[in-house]
Amino acid sequence: MTTTVTRHLIPLLFCLALPGTAAAADYRVQQDQSRLGFSATFQGASFQGSFSQWHADIRFDPTHLGTSKFDVSVDTTSAATGDSDRDGALPGADFFNATKYPQAHYLTTGFMRLDGNRAIARGNLTLRGVSHPLNLTVTFTPQPGGGALMDVTGTLKRLDYGVGGGEYADTSVIGNDVTVNAHLVLAPK
Repeated sequence: MTTTVTRHLIPLLFCLALPGTAAAADYRVQQDQSRLGFSATFQGASFQGSFSQWHADIRFDPTHLGTSKFDVSVDTTSAATGDSDRDGALPGADFFNATKYPQAHYLTTGFMRLDGNRAIARGNLTLRGVSHPLNLTVTFTPQPGGGALMDVTGTLKRLDYGVGGGEYADTSVIGNDVTVNAHLVLAPK
């Protein structure tokens, strides 16, 4: 009996002792303290916007990137820039086409360590039914009590997703580069 138990126990203990088998921590986003936004240009002037309705499942540890994961869904009707004309146009067919595509979705496929608490999140963004790879720079700052702050940024080409096509495709009026940015306050699950 001891030999049988030992035979089954030794492989289990070996697997537990392997480096890299530790799991990343799961976090709950504190929505009231966090922001998911974007910036772009209109007629050469920069403007900022944000989404008020979104959900993010975050699993992250900069020392165990193999088990880290982001899964983010964004309600495209919740975009706001502070300009009533622009805010009225964004959900329309020329931009987000929110009636047909009410959500944008970002899902990571992997991570690459940069330095210290910084990493690159590799993933795919689906917007208006079109998916393209999008890399995001992640800065992770642990906080007392097991929480963390996470700042994320990356740049996409809006026309790759058909955002602002047709008469709005002129990049001298609306810039093609859109910077996505987030400041997340995370609490342990």
